[in-house]
Amino acid sequence: MEGQYCYQYPRPAVTTDCVIFGFDGEILKVLLVERGGEPYKGCWAFPGGFLNMDETTDECAVRELEEETGLRDVFVEQLQVFSGVDRDPRGRTITVAYYALVNPVGIKVAGYDDAADARWFTLSDMPSLAFDHEHVLLVALHRLALKVYLQLNGIEELDEHFKGFDLKRLQDLIPDKL
Repeated sequence: MEGQYCYQYPRPAVTTDCVIFGFDGEILKVLLVERGGEPYKGCWAFPGGFLNMDETTDECAVRELEEETGLRDVFVEQLQVFSGVDRDPRGRTITVAYYALVNPVGIKVAGYDDAADARWFTLSDMPSLAFDHEHVLLVALHRLALKVYLQLNGIEELDEHFKGFDLKRLQDLIPDKL
């Protein structure tokens, strides 16, 4: 057809996932959703989903976070792209992961859309995670630890989204051996 391009190469699906850390000054938690559908129905995962054709990955991350948990107005920062060949049993899927640090006090979350439930978990009470999300969590924890270290030592200017947090206490809660 004129004006259309046809490629002989298969194309992967693109998703976003959000690793939302909650820190109330005492305990570090992670927001997870219970999957309401297959694959991994009943398992816990990060809020996320498939990219729509008319949105950026930033928009997709914010949309999926709100659709699945009700959490809105959260500044998320791009963490990393995860492209393991077999990371999703539905087919070749690449995810752009995001992370954020929020104070969970007073924040109500629940499972909406295709999430059966949403709740905060402490690092010591984490369930096993769907897909490659345990690896994603480790990468996010490393990034959080690095960001806190850089800001505590004055190497990086204090990020406005980290203001108001006791960064020394937060640093102490991030496991040394990841």
